[in-house]
Amino acid sequence: MIEELVFNLLAVSLFIIIFFKILRKNDSNYVSILLLEAIGICISFVEIKLGIEANLAFTIIKYVFAIVIPIVIIIVEIYGVNFSEIFSCVAAKFCLFIGDKKTAKAILLKLCDKYKDSYLGHKLLAEIYEKEGGMRRAIDEYVEAIDQRPNDTKSYFKIAALLKELGKKDEAIQMLETLLKNSPDEYEASIMLGELLCEQERYKEAITVYQDALKFRHLDFDLYYNLGIVYTMLSDFQMAKEMYEKAAEINHRLYGAHYNLGLIALMQKELDAAEKYFEECMYGELEPMAYYQMAKIYMLKGEKDKAITFLNKAIELEPKLLYKANKEKIFGPIKSYITVSVKVEDKEKDEEAEEVEKEKYFTDGEKEEDEDLEPLEIQEKKAREYLEEASSLVENMVENNNKKHIEDRLNEIFEREKRKEEEEIEKEEKLEREKEEIRHILAEEIKKEEIIKEKEKQKGEREQKQRL
Repeated sequence: MIEELVFNLLAVSLFIIIFFKILRKNDSNYVSILLLEAIGICISFVEIKLGIEANLAFTIIKYVFAIVIPIVIIIVEIYGVNFSEIFSCVAAKFCLFIGDKKTAKAILLKLCDKYKDSYLGHKLLAEIYEKEGGMRRAIDEYVEAIDQRPNDTKSYFKIAALLKELGKKDEAIQMLETLLKNSPDEYEASIMLGELLCEQERYKEAITVYQDALKFRHLDFDLYYNLGIVYTMLSDFQMAKEMYEKAAEINHRLYGAHYNLGLIALMQKELDAAEKYFEECMYGELEPMAYYQMAKIYMLKGEKDKAITFLNKAIELEPKLLYKANKEKIFGPIKSYITVSVKVEDKEKDEEAEEVEKEKYFTDGEKEEDEDLEPLEIQEKKAREYLEEASSLVENMVENNNKKHIEDRLNEIFEREKRKEEEEIEKEEKLEREKEEIRHILAEEIKKEEIIKEKEKQKGEREQKQRL
Protein backbone atom coordinates (compact mmCIF):
# COMPACT_ATOMS: atom_id res chain seq x y z
CA MET A 1 0.00 0.00 0.00
CA ILE A 2 2.83 2.39 0.89
CA GLU A 3 4.47 1.50 -2.44
CA GLU A 4 1.32 2.46 -4.34
CA LEU A 5 1.06 5.72 -2.42
CA VAL A 6 4.68 6.67 -3.13
CA PHE A 7 4.26 5.69 -6.79
CA ASN A 8 1.13 7.81 -7.22
CA LEU A 9 2.62 10.83 -5.48
CA LEU A 10 5.76 10.66 -7.61
CA ALA A 11 3.79 9.99 -10.80
CA VAL A 12 1.41 12.89 -10.20
CA SER A 13 4.32 15.20 -9.37
CA LEU A 14 6.08 14.26 -12.58
CA PHE A 15 2.83 14.69 -14.49
CA ILE A 16 2.48 18.24 -13.13
CA ILE A 17 6.10 19.07 -14.02
CA ILE A 18 5.61 17.87 -17.60
CA PHE A 19 2.31 19.72 -17.82
CA PHE A 20 3.97 22.97 -16.85
CA LYS A 21 6.68 22.32 -19.43
CA ILE A 22 3.90 22.22 -22.03
CA LEU A 23 2.57 25.54 -20.81
CA ARG A 24 6.02 27.16 -20.63
CA LYS A 25 7.38 25.89 -23.95
CA ASN A 26 4.06 25.72 -25.77
CA ASP A 27 5.32 22.46 -27.26
CA SER A 28 2.78 19.78 -28.12
CA ASN A 29 5.47 17.08 -28.23
CA TYR A 30 5.24 16.83 -24.43
CA VAL A 31 1.59 15.83 -24.71
CA SER A 32 2.66 12.33 -25.71
CA ILE A 33 4.63 12.05 -22.50
CA LEU A 34 1.57 13.16 -20.52
CA LEU A 35 -0.44 10.44 -22.26
CA LEU A 36 2.15 7.81 -21.32
CA GLU A 37 2.16 9.04 -17.73
CA ALA A 38 -1.63 8.97 -17.69
CA ILE A 39 -1.59 5.34 -18.83
CA GLY A 40 0.81 4.41 -16.01
CA ILE A 41 -1.26 6.28 -13.39
CA CYS A 42 -4.48 4.70 -14.67
CA ILE A 43 -3.00 1.23 -14.27
CA SER A 44 -2.13 2.11 -10.66
CA PHE A 45 -5.65 3.49 -9.93
CA VAL A 46 -7.25 0.38 -11.43
CA GLU A 47 -5.14 -1.78 -9.13
CA ILE A 48 -6.22 0.25 -6.09
CA LYS A 49 -9.86 0.44 -7.16
CA LEU A 50 -10.20 -3.28 -7.85
CA GLY A 51 -7.86 -4.32 -5.07
CA ILE A 52 -5.79 -6.47 -7.37
CA GLU A 53 -2.11 -6.62 -8.17
CA ALA A 54 -1.11 -6.26 -11.82
CA ASN A 55 1.12 -8.87 -13.41
CA LEU A 56 4.79 -8.24 -14.15
CA ALA A 57 4.19 -6.86 -17.66
CA PHE A 58 1.68 -4.22 -16.51
CA THR A 59 3.87 -3.32 -13.55
CA ILE A 60 6.83 -2.67 -15.86
CA ILE A 61 4.64 -0.58 -18.19
CA LYS A 62 3.29 1.38 -15.22
CA TYR A 63 6.74 2.28 -13.88
CA VAL A 64 8.31 2.96 -17.28
CA PHE A 65 5.46 5.20 -18.51
CA ALA A 66 4.74 7.06 -15.29
CA ILE A 67 8.16 7.25 -13.63
CA VAL A 68 11.16 6.28 -15.75
CA ILE A 69 10.44 8.17 -18.98
CA PRO A 70 9.48 11.49 -17.27
CA ILE A 71 12.55 11.32 -14.97
CA VAL A 72 14.87 10.59 -17.93
CA ILE A 73 13.41 13.56 -19.83
CA ILE A 74 13.84 15.89 -16.88
CA ILE A 75 17.45 14.76 -16.32
CA VAL A 76 18.54 15.06 -19.97
CA GLU A 77 17.01 18.53 -20.20
CA ILE A 78 18.90 19.55 -17.09
CA TYR A 79 22.06 18.73 -19.11
CA GLY A 80 20.88 20.88 -22.02
CA VAL A 81 19.35 18.19 -24.23
CA ASN A 82 16.06 19.21 -25.86
CA PHE A 83 13.65 16.31 -25.58
CA SER A 84 11.32 17.83 -28.14
CA GLU A 85 14.18 17.97 -30.68
CA ILE A 86 15.02 14.30 -30.19
CA PHE A 87 11.36 13.27 -30.27
CA SER A 88 10.75 15.17 -33.52
CA CYS A 89 13.85 13.77 -35.20
CA VAL A 90 12.95 10.21 -34.20
CA ALA A 91 9.41 10.74 -35.52
CA ALA A 92 10.79 12.22 -38.76
CA LYS A 93 13.18 9.29 -39.27
CA PHE A 94 10.33 6.87 -38.72
CA CYS A 95 8.29 8.67 -41.37
CA LEU A 96 11.24 8.49 -43.75
CA PHE A 97 11.59 4.79 -43.02
CA ILE A 98 7.97 4.15 -44.03
CA GLY A 99 8.35 6.43 -47.08
CA ASP A 100 6.32 9.40 -45.82
CA LYS A 101 8.81 12.13 -46.75
CA LYS A 102 6.18 14.88 -46.71
CA THR A 103 5.24 14.27 -43.07
CA ALA A 104 8.90 14.00 -42.09
CA LYS A 105 9.64 17.42 -43.59
CA ALA A 106 6.58 18.91 -41.92
CA ILE A 107 7.73 17.64 -38.52
CA LEU A 108 11.26 19.01 -39.00
CA LEU A 109 10.09 22.36 -40.38
CA LYS A 110 7.84 22.76 -37.34
CA LEU A 111 10.75 21.84 -35.06
CA CYS A 112 13.18 24.26 -36.75
CA ASP A 113 10.57 27.03 -36.72
CA LYS A 114 10.03 26.64 -32.98
CA TYR A 115 13.66 25.93 -32.05
CA LYS A 116 15.92 27.97 -34.32
CA ASP A 117 18.99 26.44 -32.66
CA SER A 118 17.95 22.84 -33.35
CA TYR A 119 21.13 21.28 -34.74
CA LEU A 120 19.63 17.85 -35.33
CA GLY A 121 16.54 19.31 -36.97
CA HIS A 122 18.46 21.49 -39.44
CA LYS A 123 20.90 18.70 -40.32
CA LEU A 124 18.23 16.08 -40.92
CA LEU A 125 16.23 18.55 -42.99
CA ALA A 126 19.35 19.33 -45.03
CA GLU A 127 19.84 15.63 -45.74
CA ILE A 128 16.24 15.35 -46.97
CA TYR A 129 16.62 18.37 -49.27
CA GLU A 130 19.91 16.95 -50.58
CA LYS A 131 18.27 13.64 -51.50
CA GLU A 132 15.46 15.52 -53.23
CA GLY A 133 17.94 17.56 -55.28
CA GLY A 134 17.18 20.85 -53.54
CA MET A 135 20.85 21.70 -53.17
CA ARG A 136 20.44 25.39 -52.31
CA ARG A 137 17.97 24.61 -49.52
CA ALA A 138 20.24 21.84 -48.31
CA ILE A 139 23.19 24.27 -48.15
CA ASP A 140 21.11 26.74 -46.12
CA GLU A 141 20.17 24.03 -43.62
CA TYR A 142 23.73 22.76 -43.33
CA VAL A 143 24.87 26.34 -42.67
CA GLU A 144 22.29 26.56 -39.86
CA ALA A 145 23.63 23.30 -38.44
CA ILE A 146 27.20 24.63 -38.53
CA ASP A 147 26.09 27.78 -36.75
CA GLN A 148 25.00 25.56 -33.85
CA ARG A 149 28.03 23.28 -33.99
CA PRO A 150 31.04 24.95 -35.66
CA ASN A 151 33.09 21.75 -35.24
CA ASP A 152 30.70 19.74 -37.45
CA THR A 153 33.22 18.77 -40.13
CA LYS A 154 30.76 16.56 -42.01
CA SER A 155 28.41 19.48 -42.62
CA TYR A 156 31.33 21.59 -43.87
CA PHE A 157 32.21 18.82 -46.32
CA LYS A 158 28.57 18.46 -47.42
CA ILE A 159 28.32 22.18 -48.14
CA ALA A 160 31.52 22.06 -50.18
CA ALA A 161 30.25 19.05 -52.16
CA LEU A 162 26.92 20.79 -52.88
CA LEU A 163 28.67 24.01 -53.93
CA LYS A 164 30.81 21.96 -56.28
CA GLU A 165 27.71 20.39 -57.84
CA LEU A 166 26.21 23.86 -58.29
CA GLY A 167 29.34 24.93 -60.16
CA LYS A 168 30.46 27.32 -57.40
CA LYS A 169 33.94 25.85 -57.24
CA ASP A 170 35.68 28.89 -55.76
CA GLU A 171 33.24 28.89 -52.84
CA ALA A 172 33.71 25.13 -52.46
CA ILE A 173 37.50 25.61 -52.33
CA GLN A 174 37.16 28.27 -49.64
CA MET A 175 34.89 26.01 -47.59
CA LEU A 176 37.31 23.08 -47.86
CA GLU A 177 40.30 25.25 -46.99
CA THR A 178 38.48 26.44 -43.87
CA LEU A 179 37.61 22.85 -42.97
CA LEU A 180 41.19 21.62 -43.40
CA LYS A 181 42.55 24.55 -41.45
CA ASN A 182 40.52 23.43 -38.44
CA SER A 183 40.68 19.67 -39.14
CA PRO A 184 43.74 18.92 -41.29
CA ASP A 185 43.19 15.16 -41.01
CA GLU A 186 39.94 15.20 -43.05
CA TYR A 187 40.95 12.84 -45.87
CA GLU A 188 37.89 13.25 -48.13
CA ALA A 189 38.15 17.03 -47.89
CA SER A 190 41.83 16.87 -48.94
CA ILE A 191 40.97 14.70 -51.94
CA MET A 192 38.14 16.96 -53.07
CA LEU A 193 40.18 20.14 -52.58
CA GLY A 194 43.06 18.66 -54.56
CA GLU A 195 40.69 17.72 -57.40
CA LEU A 196 39.15 21.21 -57.50
CA LEU A 197 42.57 22.89 -57.52
CA CYS A 198 43.70 20.63 -60.37
CA GLU A 199 40.57 21.51 -62.35
CA GLN A 200 41.61 25.17 -62.07
CA GLU A 201 45.22 24.21 -62.92
CA ARG A 202 46.43 25.40 -59.51
CA TYR A 203 48.82 22.47 -59.37
CA LYS A 204 51.32 23.84 -56.86
CA GLU A 205 48.54 24.42 -54.34
CA ALA A 206 47.25 20.91 -54.99
CA ILE A 207 50.71 19.51 -54.18
CA THR A 208 50.63 21.24 -50.79
CA VAL A 209 47.17 19.81 -50.05
CA TYR A 210 48.16 16.24 -50.93
CA GLN A 211 51.45 16.43 -49.05
CA ASP A 212 49.65 17.70 -45.93
CA ALA A 213 47.22 14.80 -46.22
CA LEU A 214 50.15 12.35 -46.41
CA LYS A 215 51.17 13.39 -42.89
CA PHE A 216 48.08 11.61 -41.60
CA ARG A 217 47.90 8.78 -44.18
CA HIS A 218 51.47 8.16 -45.24
CA LEU A 219 50.64 4.79 -46.83
CA ASP A 220 47.75 5.98 -48.98
CA PHE A 221 48.51 5.04 -52.58
CA ASP A 222 45.79 7.36 -53.93
CA LEU A 223 47.55 10.40 -52.49
CA TYR A 224 50.87 9.36 -54.06
CA TYR A 225 49.14 8.65 -57.35
CA ASN A 226 47.41 12.05 -57.29
CA LEU A 227 50.75 13.72 -56.57
CA GLY A 228 52.19 11.89 -59.56
CA ILE A 229 49.42 13.31 -61.74
CA VAL A 230 50.02 16.85 -60.44
CA TYR A 231 53.80 16.66 -60.96
CA THR A 232 53.13 15.31 -64.46
CA MET A 233 51.03 18.34 -65.31
CA LEU A 234 53.87 20.55 -64.00
CA SER A 235 56.30 18.68 -66.30
CA ASP A 236 58.34 17.60 -63.28
CA PHE A 237 58.70 14.06 -64.59
CA GLN A 238 61.35 12.99 -62.08
CA MET A 239 59.10 13.78 -59.10
CA ALA A 240 56.13 12.29 -60.94
CA LYS A 241 58.11 9.10 -61.42
CA GLU A 242 58.92 8.92 -57.70
CA MET A 243 55.27 9.41 -56.74
CA TYR A 244 54.02 6.79 -59.21
CA GLU A 245 56.64 4.34 -57.96
CA LYS A 246 55.52 4.81 -54.34
CA ALA A 247 51.88 4.39 -55.33
CA ALA A 248 52.65 1.23 -57.31
CA GLU A 249 54.78 -0.12 -54.46
CA ILE A 250 51.85 0.20 -52.03
CA ASN A 251 49.24 -1.06 -54.51
CA HIS A 252 50.70 -3.45 -57.09
CA ARG A 253 47.41 -3.47 -59.01
CA LEU A 254 47.38 0.29 -59.57
CA TYR A 255 47.66 -0.10 -63.33
CA GLY A 256 47.46 3.62 -64.05
CA ALA A 257 50.69 4.20 -62.12
CA HIS A 258 52.50 1.43 -64.06
CA TYR A 259 51.26 2.85 -67.37
CA ASN A 260 52.43 6.38 -66.57
CA LEU A 261 55.78 5.05 -65.39
CA GLY A 262 56.06 3.27 -68.74
CA LEU A 263 55.38 6.52 -70.59
CA ILE A 264 58.03 8.35 -68.57
CA ALA A 265 60.55 5.57 -69.21
CA LEU A 266 59.67 5.63 -72.91
CA MET A 267 60.16 9.38 -72.98
CA GLN A 268 63.58 8.94 -71.34
CA LYS A 269 64.45 6.21 -73.89
CA GLU A 270 64.69 3.54 -71.17
CA LEU A 271 63.04 0.96 -73.43
CA ASP A 272 63.56 -2.13 -71.27
CA ALA A 273 62.09 -0.41 -68.19
CA ALA A 274 59.18 0.91 -70.26
CA GLU A 275 58.48 -2.59 -71.60
CA LYS A 276 58.38 -3.96 -68.05
CA TYR A 277 55.96 -1.27 -66.86
CA PHE A 278 53.58 -1.75 -69.79
CA GLU A 279 53.55 -5.49 -69.21
CA GLU A 280 52.37 -4.80 -65.65
CA CYS A 281 49.33 -2.81 -66.81
CA MET A 282 47.93 -5.05 -69.55
CA TYR A 283 44.57 -5.28 -67.81
CA GLY A 284 41.22 -3.54 -67.93
CA GLU A 285 40.76 -0.34 -69.86
CA LEU A 286 44.50 0.23 -70.22
CA GLU A 287 45.13 -3.05 -72.04
CA PRO A 288 44.73 -1.63 -75.61
CA MET A 289 47.02 1.33 -74.90
CA ALA A 290 49.58 -0.96 -73.24
CA TYR A 291 49.74 -3.08 -76.41
CA TYR A 292 49.99 0.10 -78.48
CA GLN A 293 52.94 1.42 -76.47
CA MET A 294 54.62 -2.01 -76.63
CA ALA A 295 54.37 -1.82 -80.42
CA LYS A 296 56.09 1.54 -80.28
CA ILE A 297 58.88 0.13 -78.10
CA TYR A 298 59.54 -2.70 -80.54
CA MET A 299 59.64 -0.22 -83.43
CA LEU A 300 62.33 1.71 -81.57
CA LYS A 301 64.18 -1.55 -80.94
CA GLY A 302 63.95 -2.45 -84.61
CA GLU A 303 61.85 -5.58 -83.99
CA LYS A 304 59.17 -4.92 -86.60
CA ASP A 305 57.53 -8.36 -86.41
CA LYS A 306 56.74 -7.94 -82.73
CA ALA A 307 55.63 -4.36 -83.33
CA ILE A 308 53.15 -5.52 -85.99
CA THR A 309 51.74 -8.19 -83.65
CA PHE A 310 51.25 -5.78 -80.74
CA LEU A 311 49.83 -3.01 -82.92
CA ASN A 312 47.26 -5.35 -84.49
CA LYS A 313 46.29 -6.58 -81.02
CA ALA A 314 45.86 -3.00 -79.78
CA ILE A 315 43.64 -2.06 -82.74
CA GLU A 316 41.63 -5.25 -82.32
CA LEU A 317 40.87 -4.26 -78.68
CA GLU A 318 40.32 -0.58 -79.49
CA PRO A 319 39.57 0.27 -83.15
CA LYS A 320 40.11 4.00 -82.57
CA LEU A 321 43.82 3.32 -82.23
CA LEU A 322 43.99 2.70 -85.99
CA TYR A 323 43.51 6.41 -86.62
CA LYS A 324 46.05 7.26 -83.91
CA ALA A 325 48.60 4.90 -85.44
CA ASN A 326 48.08 6.41 -88.91
CA LYS A 327 49.15 9.79 -87.55
CA GLU A 328 52.36 8.59 -85.91
CA LYS A 329 55.47 8.56 -88.09
CA ILE A 330 57.03 5.76 -86.07
CA PHE A 331 54.50 3.28 -87.48
CA GLY A 332 54.98 4.44 -91.08
CA PRO A 333 57.09 1.42 -92.13
CA ILE A 334 54.49 -1.12 -90.89
CA LYS A 335 51.18 0.55 -91.82
CA SER A 336 50.69 -1.83 -94.70
CA TYR A 337 50.89 -4.78 -92.29
CA ILE A 338 47.88 -3.74 -90.20
CA THR A 339 45.46 -6.62 -90.70
CA VAL A 340 42.61 -5.49 -88.41
CA SER A 341 39.81 -3.88 -90.39
CA VAL A 342 37.76 -1.01 -89.01
CA LYS A 343 34.32 -0.31 -90.39
CA VAL A 344 34.12 3.15 -91.92
CA GLU A 345 30.81 4.32 -93.33
CA ASP A 346 30.64 5.69 -96.86
CA LYS A 347 33.95 4.51 -98.28
CA GLU A 348 33.53 6.74 -101.34
CA LYS A 349 34.31 9.92 -99.40
CA ASP A 350 37.35 11.84 -100.54
CA GLU A 351 40.48 11.73 -98.41
CA GLU A 352 39.93 15.06 -96.69
CA ALA A 353 36.33 14.28 -95.72
CA GLU A 354 37.35 10.83 -94.51
CA GLU A 355 40.07 12.30 -92.34
CA VAL A 356 37.54 14.70 -90.77
CA GLU A 357 35.20 11.78 -90.16
CA LYS A 358 37.96 9.79 -88.48
CA GLU A 359 38.89 12.73 -86.30
CA LYS A 360 35.26 13.20 -85.32
CA TYR A 361 34.86 9.50 -84.58
CA PHE A 362 37.93 9.54 -82.39
CA THR A 363 37.30 12.76 -80.42
CA ASP A 364 33.51 12.59 -80.01
CA GLY A 365 33.80 9.21 -78.36
CA GLU A 366 36.27 10.66 -75.89
CA LYS A 367 33.94 13.57 -75.08
CA GLU A 368 31.07 11.21 -74.38
CA GLU A 369 33.31 9.13 -72.14
CA ASP A 370 34.53 12.22 -70.26
CA GLU A 371 30.98 13.13 -69.29
CA ASP A 372 30.74 9.88 -67.31
CA LEU A 373 34.10 10.29 -65.57
CA GLU A 374 34.72 11.54 -62.05
CA PRO A 375 36.92 14.66 -61.67
CA LEU A 376 39.88 12.58 -60.51
CA GLU A 377 39.48 10.23 -63.49
CA ILE A 378 39.46 13.25 -65.83
CA GLN A 379 42.71 14.51 -64.29
CA GLU A 380 44.16 11.02 -64.58
CA LYS A 381 43.25 10.93 -68.27
CA LYS A 382 44.68 14.40 -68.86
CA ALA A 383 47.97 13.41 -67.23
CA ARG A 384 48.14 10.24 -69.32
CA GLU A 385 47.49 12.14 -72.55
CA TYR A 386 50.02 14.77 -71.50
CA LEU A 387 52.68 12.09 -71.03
CA GLU A 388 51.81 10.48 -74.36
CA GLU A 389 52.08 13.84 -76.09
CA ALA A 390 55.37 14.61 -74.33
CA SER A 391 56.73 11.22 -75.38
CA SER A 392 55.76 11.87 -79.01
CA LEU A 393 57.38 15.31 -78.87
CA VAL A 394 60.60 13.78 -77.60
CA GLU A 395 60.53 11.25 -80.44
CA ASN A 396 60.00 14.05 -82.97
CA MET A 397 62.77 16.09 -81.37
CA VAL A 398 65.17 13.16 -81.65
CA GLU A 399 64.14 12.60 -85.27
CA ASN A 400 64.47 16.31 -86.03
CA ASN A 401 67.85 16.41 -84.29
CA ASN A 402 69.03 13.50 -86.42
CA LYS A 403 67.80 15.24 -89.55
CA LYS A 404 69.45 18.46 -88.47
CA HIS A 405 72.70 16.62 -87.80
CA ILE A 406 72.65 15.14 -91.32
CA GLU A 407 71.79 18.52 -92.82
CA ASP A 408 74.61 20.15 -90.86
CA ARG A 409 77.05 17.53 -92.10
CA LEU A 410 75.93 18.02 -95.71
CA ASN A 411 76.17 21.79 -95.33
CA GLU A 412 79.63 21.38 -93.89
CA ILE A 413 80.71 19.24 -96.87
CA PHE A 414 79.18 21.70 -99.33
CA GLU A 415 80.91 24.61 -97.60
CA ARG A 416 84.22 22.80 -97.67
CA GLU A 417 83.87 22.03 -101.38
CA LYS A 418 82.81 25.57 -102.02
CA ARG A 419 85.83 26.91 -100.17
CA LYS A 420 88.07 24.60 -102.22
CA GLU A 421 86.60 25.93 -105.45
CA GLU A 422 87.03 29.49 -104.27
CA GLU A 423 90.65 28.79 -103.30
CA GLU A 424 91.33 27.27 -106.75
CA ILE A 425 89.80 30.30 -108.39
CA GLU A 426 91.88 32.59 -106.20
CA LYS A 427 95.02 30.64 -107.11
CA GLU A 428 94.24 30.89 -110.83
CA GLU A 429 93.51 34.59 -110.52
CA LYS A 430 96.75 35.11 -108.60
CA LEU A 431 98.68 33.17 -111.23
CA GLU A 432 97.12 35.27 -113.98
CA ARG A 433 98.04 38.43 -112.11
CA GLU A 434 101.63 37.21 -111.74
CA LYS A 435 101.77 36.33 -115.44
CA GLU A 436 100.37 39.74 -116.32
CA GLU A 437 102.98 41.41 -114.14
CA ILE A 438 105.73 39.35 -115.79
CA ARG A 439 104.43 40.24 -119.23
CA HIS A 440 104.32 43.89 -118.20
CA ILE A 441 107.92 43.74 -116.92
CA LEU A 442 109.10 42.00 -120.09
CA ALA A 443 107.34 44.60 -122.19
CA GLU A 444 109.06 47.34 -120.21
CA GLU A 445 112.45 45.66 -120.65
CA ILE A 446 111.89 45.23 -124.36
CA LYS A 447 110.83 48.85 -124.63
CA LYS A 448 113.95 49.96 -122.74
CA GLU A 449 116.19 47.83 -125.00
CA GLU A 450 114.56 49.34 -128.09
CA ILE A 451 115.16 52.84 -126.71
CA ILE A 452 118.80 51.99 -125.99
CA LYS A 453 119.24 50.51 -129.47
CA GLU A 454 117.64 53.60 -131.02
CA LYS A 455 119.95 55.85 -129.07
CA GLU A 456 122.99 53.80 -130.09
CA LYS A 457 121.86 53.90 -133.69
CA GLN A 458 121.47 57.67 -133.59
CA LYS A 459 124.85 57.98 -131.90
CA GLY A 460 126.47 55.83 -134.58
CA GLU A 461 124.90 57.97 -137.29
CA ARG A 462 126.22 61.16 -135.68
CA GLU A 463 129.70 59.71 -135.39
CA GLN A 464 129.62 58.66 -139.05
CA LYS A 465 128.56 62.14 -140.11
CA GLN A 466 131.39 63.67 -138.18
CA ARG A 467 133.93 61.42 -139.89
CA LEU A 468 132.62 62.38 -143.28
